[in-house]
Amino acid sequence: MISVGFGADVEKDNLLDQSLDALYEKRGSTREKALESIIEAFSQELQHEFVEKKCATLLHQCLNSIKKGSVKEISLASHAIGLLALTTGSGNNAREILEDSVIPISQALRSRSESSKVASLLDCLAVITFIGGEEPEETERSMQIMWDVVHPKSSTNVVATKTSPAVTAATVSAWSFLLTTINAGSLGLKDWQESIAYLSTLLDKDDRSVRIAAGEALAVIFEVGDFERFSGEKVGSGNNTDNDIPEGYIHLKGLKGKVLNQVRELASEAGGKGAIKKDLNNQRNMFRDLLDFLEDGYSPETSIKIGGETLTTSSWSELIRLNFLKHFLRGAFVKHMLENVFLHEVFRFTPKKKTAWGNEDYSLDKLNEKRLYKSPNSALAKARTQYMNKQRMMLKDRKTGHFAAAYSEE
Repeated sequence: MISVGFGADVEKDNLLDQSLDALYEKRGSTREKALESIIEAFSQELQHEFVEKKCATLLHQCLNSIKKGSVKEISLASHAIGLLALTTGSGNNAREILEDSVIPISQALRSRSESSKVASLLDCLAVITFIGGEEPEETERSMQIMWDVVHPKSSTNVVATKTSPAVTAATVSAWSFLLTTINAGSLGLKDWQESIAYLSTLLDKDDRSVRIAAGEALAVIFEVGDFERFSGEKVGSGNNTDNDIPEGYIHLKGLKGKVLNQVRELASEAGGKGAIKKDLNNQRNMFRDLLDFLEDGYSPETSIKIGGETLTTSSWSELIRLNFLKHFLRGAFVKHMLENVFLHEVFRFTPKKKTAWGNEDYSLDKLNEKRLYKSPNSALAKARTQYMNKQRMMLKDRKTGHFAAAYSEE
């Protein structure tokens, strides 16, 4: 058996090579330790040289772990694949990671076992699609796979079992993350109706994490959705009467009104027995922001200090994207934000250069994150809007496909 060394005196490259070799071992515990070591190495440093030489080997050994490993091994392998994709950045390697991983991940999701395993697989699928999905159909495919987790179709051969709140929240969060990348103008009225109707049902669930995830998804939908184009543009001139307005558009407006009432209640929900104050406050803050947005068009603006520079968000899409990647990267978030060129491009973030006086402590605990004033016409909001438009152009319509929301009444 190949021994995996964890001593500080072992060179990093040798440690990664030994860990990769250990993924061939039959004993599951050995593979788990190797994956933990690989994740730690990818979290502490951006392993560009290792990835350049052994990207395919590491990917396929991780996929083998997803196919045959324990719940813990599958979760670790999923996280390792996501870190691998984030390290490679966009390009051929990222595309290959996505194409080679979609089927094994989809098959693993069908087993519907531990919530932690499913959540890790969903996070992995979201990240590798975000980085490697260059065609509209690729994003649509991943979003459909996610939706089948909570609403499996008869054609998918998925055993219809009750989805846990943890899995539901993870699914909606991953789906929302990819929703921030699509061209909403290509989506049809039915797409929006089905998605909003389903997410509205989640706002009534008992689990707070599910309600928050659904609220964030609805925020992105109402931010990117150009619903007015369904109001009767094909019926006649601009002098349409109420009778000319399509029923589908009226239904859509009714759904938005229902959501508005639900959001208003959640923004002021009283704490019940056993309610955790922090979680309740998080819910109230989130839904108050959403209420401001739905009623007056005010988007939440946030600021995070990283390495002496400020990263700001001024739209729901940017905020959801940032929060998801912080969630996925965990303790590696600061390191990647300081050194990962791909993330610099995603957030248009340029960290300060290192100086001869040394480096400051940029641990996640010391990040200074705060909510800024909210104004739809602020200079910050305008600048970020211009950036978002420019980014979409630079990506050459990278995400222009329809997302498929497999909604069914229960």
